[in-house]
Amino acid sequence: MAAIAILGISAFYHDSAAALIIDGEIIAAAQEERFTRVKHDASFPVNAIKYVLEEAGMNYNELSAVVFYDKPMLKFERLLETYHAFAPKGLLSFIKAMPVWLNEKLFIKKLIRKNMAQFGSASVPLLFPEHHLSHAASAYYPSPFDDAAILTIDGVGEWATTTISHGKNNQITILKELHFPHSVGLLYSAFTYYLGFKVNSGEYKLMGLAPYGNPDSAQTAEFKQKILAELVDVKEDGSIILNMQYFDFVTKLRMANDKRWENLFGIPRRQPESEISQAHMNFALAAQEVTELIIVALAGTAQKITGSKNLVMAGGVALNCVANSKIAKAGLFDQTWIQPAAGDAGGALGAAYVAYHIWAGGDKKSVGSSDAMKGVYLGPQHEDKDILNMIRKYEADYLHFENFEELTDIVSQKVADGNVVGWFQGRMEFGPRALGNRSILGDPRNPAMQKIINVKIKAREEFRPFAPSVLLEDVSRYFKTNLSSPYMLFVESVNDELRKDKPGNYYELELYDRLYQIRSEIQSVTHVDYSARIQTVSKEDNPKFWQLLNSFKKLTGCSLLINTSFNLRGEPIVCTPLDAYLGFMHTDMNYLVIGNYLFDKTAQKPLPQKETGKMRFSLD
Repeated sequence: MAAIAILGISAFYHDSAAALIIDGEIIAAAQEERFTRVKHDASFPVNAIKYVLEEAGMNYNELSAVVFYDKPMLKFERLLETYHAFAPKGLLSFIKAMPVWLNEKLFIKKLIRKNMAQFGSASVPLLFPEHHLSHAASAYYPSPFDDAAILTIDGVGEWATTTISHGKNNQITILKELHFPHSVGLLYSAFTYYLGFKVNSGEYKLMGLAPYGNPDSAQTAEFKQKILAELVDVKEDGSIILNMQYFDFVTKLRMANDKRWENLFGIPRRQPESEISQAHMNFALAAQEVTELIIVALAGTAQKITGSKNLVMAGGVALNCVANSKIAKAGLFDQTWIQPAAGDAGGALGAAYVAYHIWAGGDKKSVGSSDAMKGVYLGPQHEDKDILNMIRKYEADYLHFENFEELTDIVSQKVADGNVVGWFQGRMEFGPRALGNRSILGDPRNPAMQKIINVKIKAREEFRPFAPSVLLEDVSRYFKTNLSSPYMLFVESVNDELRKDKPGNYYELELYDRLYQIRSEIQSVTHVDYSARIQTVSKEDNPKFWQLLNSFKKLTGCSLLINTSFNLRGEPIVCTPLDAYLGFMHTDMNYLVIGNYLFDKTAQKPLPQKETGKMRFSLD
């Protein structure tokens, strides 16, 4: 019997991607941005499709189906009905949107077939599941469960903004939906916009800023009360109704009505890159707490109507690791699993799963206590010849190690000496997190390391925290948990014995005085509220990264490292040895490891003049 090979695609909004499943097994998945070097690239994922087919060693004509992650006609219906409902407001937005739809998106089937023609001539079935079904499938089918409540929360799909579903065996049943314009994701994006961060990429910044807010401040309480009284009506089941007088995302080309928000909250919208005041921090905290309130209520409803002991989540809002942790600690479910590529890129994977399990009737495979994501190491890997080609191109100086343990011992010493190391190994991660294969690493015990990496390497805001990667077997030495957390999707509290007390006037200090106040013995991965977004590393999931952590432990007694994604500001995570070397050379990174090759910055020749513009720096 021929294998069932399904290609899933997401495109044309943001984070285009392709994923390939064969007989229910994930073979490969990647975002288009990693190949084009355009962050959040929304274009048709030609390069990602080419990669996943090559990884599988198959051609287009062998595919059983191609699946697009949403229904464009249903989305167009929502667009028309919304403009009609709010007319004559929104004319400018309507005029801007229509040419794109009339020229491209209405004819998406033809557009997909045209793009796919370069790969083969077979008449492969083309399928269109709904957006939230794709998200739900991406969460349920690769999870360890054969029965789970499914919670999907994002900005908007076609009509749905939140769905609660039940996954059982190989079927998904959608039970409840919340419809546009009432959206938790768009509410959070409006908060992001008002704080001066970029929508669809700055939401992490809001979450990182929130702990600087004063939880005991009357201003924080007032912000929270006004949000709940005026902006959003939160029902007991977690469903919401937005007061659309305060939101402009339907009728205009911005998220919020600045004047109404300023009159309500007493502070103007923060301008991008401007100073962050205590009022902004308090507002971020209030916004985060309201979001958590909604999400925990939705999870409670999901448990009540499904009766399941397990929860799985997807959609962009599922990347809010603080809210995820509130759900996990609420005791609503025995276990919670979140799709690590929870945003639209993961929709490509979910679309492929929909086709395999629902369209083709494939059984859900049992994966035991683990999951089917293969650690999300689903992207391209590069052989020695690719590294050597890069070395020849730039006449790079290097050391090569036959013994990988010898390499990790040397790198551990470099990190312990206060150096920052780029780490490039194996297959690239799928999704927004670097999990030890495309990472920048540093010593978490070094109080200066957070500032060094934020300012000199990542060129981003100093207040943004870094995540620790820790040996799974040692996680309880540092954090109040003994659970596996391989995808950086939950926060945990640092153990009391590692903490340093805050001064009594803590909230009177300026932001950066608070930031650099010594809080713990692992200062550079301890956020201002004593939390950390952790990644646990097992020898089975990532033996090379585990080996490095183990070497660092043998040298220092410390079994965790700072782990942040290997990219510059405005750039996607690096994909190739060439990307990694250019990123290394354009920053103050001290060392770079690619496979078994070690590069020392002090030994490298300057890049040719024509190469200095290869990496794009932008303010996001």
